[in-house]
Amino acid sequence: MENLYFTSGKPEQINRAFLSGDAVEVSFFVRNSKLIMEEECYFFLMASMRKMRLNIPLSYTLEFFQNLFTSKVIDEGEVKNGIINFLVYRNSDGITLSKSSVSYYFQIIKTDDVLDIQKRPLELDLIKEINVNNNLLSNIRVHCPENIYAEIYAQENDLDDVILLNPNKRIARSTKGNLLFMEGDVIKIPKQSEGAYISPLMENFVTYLHKNNLADVQEHEIIAFESQKSEEILLISDEKGLFSVKKIRNKTFGVDRFSELVSSWKSSFQ
Repeated sequence: MENLYFTSGKPEQINRAFLSGDAVEVSFFVRNSKLIMEEECYFFLMASMRKMRLNIPLSYTLEFFQNLFTSKVIDEGEVKNGIINFLVYRNSDGITLSKSSVSYYFQIIKTDDVLDIQKRPLELDLIKEINVNNNLLSNIRVHCPENIYAEIYAQENDLDDVILLNPNKRIARSTKGNLLFMEGDVIKIPKQSEGAYISPLMENFVTYLHKNNLADVQEHEIIAFESQKSEEILLISDEKGLFSVKKIRNKTFGVDRFSELVSSWKSSFQ
């Protein structure tokens, strides 16, 4: 049970995350014993809870989460670098579901540096048996059986992850997070309307690139074949971190230019 934290609840508060998948998840980030991007992550949590019609407690302020994570994670847990995967779930104690109380659970993944690209690049492939939706709830981290199926498919085929398509057969995301495709001086990312996740981590990175004129970042509708035209591919996962994509089928990709951009972005937090 190390690095697992629950709200203390009453016996009658049935955990609907367990029974119905009635929950939302957002990640917070610790770097050098400090929270980073906490405002962006907090507002994403609030927006996700509203979309799922969860009853937001008055106590759920930015200061509440800053104090909670500083106390439990940084001070007591002595976590210097890590990802806090925070899940809010609905109880069954209200007259209606929308009036039911909520509880939370969070788990900490310790990392060397949350802004580092992980050392081992990934091998991906497309999965065509299933697709992911591109509606209001597709952009937030809620229960998704497609992710479970795709993760098992990847394991059974000796892959690190798979690329998920939307009903229009265009690239949405992977099971872990969002994909960024570099072609020349352009970085293409799937639109949120295509089924991509809203990602505070990716948005911070993309905003940094745009403000400093380091790359031309464009949102696109990307057909599956276009992934093979890329020179480099970066996977950004709020839940897991940053990864270079080394191979998709028979095509291999470079890692140098994204590594330089991420290194420059990382230095902006000093």
